[in-house]
Amino acid sequence: MRGQGRVFRRKYRDKRTGTVKVATTYTLEYYLDGTMCREASGTTSYTEAVRQLKRRQGEIAQGRRVMPAADRLTFDHLAANLVDDYRAHGRRSLERVEDALTHLRAMFSGYRARTIDGALVTKYIVDRQVAGAANATVNRELAALKRMYRLADEQLGGYYPTIRMLTEDNVRRGFFERPQFDAVVTQLPQALNPPMHTGYITGWRLRSEVLTRQKHHVDLAAGWLRLEPGETKDGRGRMFPLGPELRGVLERQLAATRAFEQQTGCVVPWLFHREGRPIRSFRRAWLTAGQQAGVVRLPHDFRRTAVRNLERAGVPRSTAMAMVGHRTESIYRRYAIVDEAMLREGAQKLSVFHQGQPAPVVPLPAGRMTRRGRKNTASDTASR
Repeated sequence: MRGQGRVFRRKYRDKRTGTVKVATTYTLEYYLDGTMCREASGTTSYTEAVRQLKRRQGEIAQGRRVMPAADRLTFDHLAANLVDDYRAHGRRSLERVEDALTHLRAMFSGYRARTIDGALVTKYIVDRQVAGAANATVNRELAALKRMYRLADEQLGGYYPTIRMLTEDNVRRGFFERPQFDAVVTQLPQALNPPMHTGYITGWRLRSEVLTRQKHHVDLAAGWLRLEPGETKDGRGRMFPLGPELRGVLERQLAATRAFEQQTGCVVPWLFHREGRPIRSFRRAWLTAGQQAGVVRLPHDFRRTAVRNLERAGVPRSTAMAMVGHRTESIYRRYAIVDEAMLREGAQKLSVFHQGQPAPVVPLPAGRMTRRGRKNTASDTASR
């Protein structure tokens, strides 16, 4: 009807033959604020095209934002936009996101962005759980899906599918006791001993914060090991004071590097290296050393162990967070897990406290007048 829109198949002229032909798909025509709008339905079904037109008319009547282009956006467009965003901002987790997108594409590739709803997301979660994926893994994939829709918020007109994250219980609780650490380190190649000692003391991330240090990051005179701004996960710089043990480790490492430079005639900028080249991987050597020492631990447990050691030493929490590199106290508390040794230590301190307290003396109540006017005595009270 005039003023309400129509559904029709457009005519066009074939460029090769010059004949007039009729398109196989239908076109929608409707009016928005007095302006005629045409939109390709993408369907050869007249019934489906009419349904799309009525949906548009309903959106216009309700005053909702009409965005024909949003209906043409697919999951693959959103995924490509997410990857471009990570590359443009130089995010280090690009590899992890690409791995998540591999699983998401298996379910959603080819879907229009607005047709992905909460029910479809729930089906994806169930399929991934059946495949054996842990809740934490599924949550990382759902987080990537959420990010895709946030980036396309303007294009989609604020459309978001319902995405409910799963409950995770993957917090590791392992610590490195000193004998365990010494047993593993003695089995490692000599080149890995200094960085592992540094990670054990500082709690810094091995790959991105310890193995990336260069010699100029060590200031023996002032007594600091530095991380420059932009090198950390949160982008802020960090400094760790050189205690006697850490200073000894770094002094020996610098002396070994100078000897290597004099012997080979090459300059090594790295603080920790393997024959002059930066250490890229240590996984196989770590697993072998752990098996030989009979200790099953991950290098990331250094971070939790360093936090526990700082707590044991009585270092103020704000200072400990600055040393290890925890930006929020909630994250710090995840690592500051109280283990059995700390509980026993607390019980011993409580026992010493109680032993040092004098035994309390409870005096008997003073005599008081009874109703008959006779004064109560201690013997009367005891007999009662």
